Amino acid sequence: MSSSSSSASDFPPAAVREIVKEVTDLLQQRGETVSIAETAAGGIISSSILSTPGASRIYKGGLTLYTLESRLSYAGWTPQTISAYTGPSPSIVSGLATHVRSDLKSTYTLAESGTAGPTGGQTRSRKPGYVALAVDCDKGTFTREVETGLGGERVANMVRFAVEGLTLLRDVIEGTAKVQEHL
Repeated sequence: MSSSSSSASDFPPAAVREIVKEVTDLLQQRGETVSIAETAAGGIISSSILSTPGASRIYKGGLTLYTLESRLSYAGWTPQTISAYTGPSPSIVSGLATHVRSDLKSTYTLAESGTAGPTGGQTRSRKPGYVALAVDCDKGTFTREVETGLGGERVANMVRFAVEGLTLLRDVIEGTAKVQEHL
């Protein structure tokens, strides 16, 4: 194998492995399901879950809603939603999670939206390393905001967004999450 080849041990990213195993084990033990609506994590959450044996029993589907056009087409957004959009926020991801869960009929839907970098804006939610997270379920919609402190390190932020999202999902499943956890 050449040094540029990858192996199965390269995925999911090392930082994601433990938390994705915790989440998928919990879902499998409980007979529950998950769907995903991710933006800045770029599919890392869904693909990490899908790399787990038995994923077909717990994964209802996912969307990578990276552009506003994709949100119009698949997430229930309207032109009014887009005209009022000011960046990632708990209310934005709550709406994504609620819409996708309604469509896919999963026990939980995890949604995230953030700014991975390397560039961004001046407002807090547009600075690289910011992510808003939500998990929607029968108990309500749980949100959390995180600032990674990783600056414009795009891939590192994407991986951290996946870890933080899966951590919120685990906390909701275990019943330890609070409905709102804002900075």
